[in-house]
Amino acid sequence: MGRGRAKAKQTKVARELKYRSFDTDFSSLERELRSGSEGHEVPPQYADLAEEYEEDDSPTDEPEYGHLRKSG
Repeated sequence: MGRGRAKAKQTKVARELKYRSFDTDFSSLERELRSGSEGHEVPPQYADLAEEYEEDDSPTDEPEYGHLRKSG
């Protein structure tokens, strides 16, 4: 029992998502996409962590988490 009520609610939500019109701010989206990763600044109190976890683009032979493997 109760499955009918849950299914009816799911159907209602699905119809709402399908037929509701969304007002998209394309100019804001364009600004966000153009800024890329250069547009995001790290707050000063987290600068040291950002440097520590900054991605290294150079390929390595050893997996990043190789030291965490279980020895068997």
